[in-house]
Parts: sequence; structure tokens; C-alpha cells
Amino acid sequence: VQLQASGAGVVQAGGSLRLSCAASGRTFSTYTMGWFRQAPGKEREFVAVIVKSVDRSYYADSVKDRFTISRDNGKNTVFLQMNGLKPEDTAVYYCAADAVWSGRSYYTEYEWDYWGRGTQVTVSS
Repeated sequence: VQLQASGAGVVQAGGSLRLSCAASGRTFSTYTMGWFRQAPGKEREFVAVIVKSVDRSYYADSVKDRFTISRDNGKNTVFLQMNGLKPEDTAVYYCAADAVWSGRSYYTEYEWDYWGRGTQVTVSS
């Protein structure tokens, strides 16, 4: 599957932004989808995941109650609604797809099978 993220932007602290990630193929609903981010000089970190079939979502503590992950299987798209943005949310955001759970935690990038190119989010103070 190929993933294409969009929604890059520059916003002021406290603002909102919505990222989208469109997937190719006709089996989108069979993938667990997630978002990661990487700030300058830091390792890539988990942001959110929405698990296939059950559509249960989980978040990093740093974004809980501010970010919401959702998916539209009819449009092969996963979204990340980001509210209450903070300067520390500044990063390149990546969407990822997982075809079959290998037993690792979704919080680690090694679980994920496919990655999209990143999209830049900048939050000014």
C-alpha cells in the first residue's frame, strides 16, 4: 500500500490543524493505521493508532485529549485532528499502516509495515 499524507501547515499555539493520509489499494479497511512524528534532533515517536475492525484508538500521553484519530474506509483515508496545538507539537508527521499484527507494541515503529512521506507541522508560540 502507498500512503500520502497532507495537511502541512503553520499555526499559532492553541490553534488546530487536520492531517489526512490517503492510501492506495482496495484493502484499506484491513489495515491498522497510525501516526508518528519526528521533531528536529529527536527520534520518531508514536502519536496515535486506530486499530482495524474494532476501530479502537490509542494515543500518546502527550497528545491525549487534544488529538483525535479517525478513518473513512470508503475514502481510504485516515485523519488526525489536532486541537490545542503547542510549540512542542512541531514535527514532521508520518502516517503508517500495519497489515498483520506481529505481536509488537503499536507504539514502536518496528511494528509498522508501510510508511508515508512526512508532512510538516509547525506551531509558533
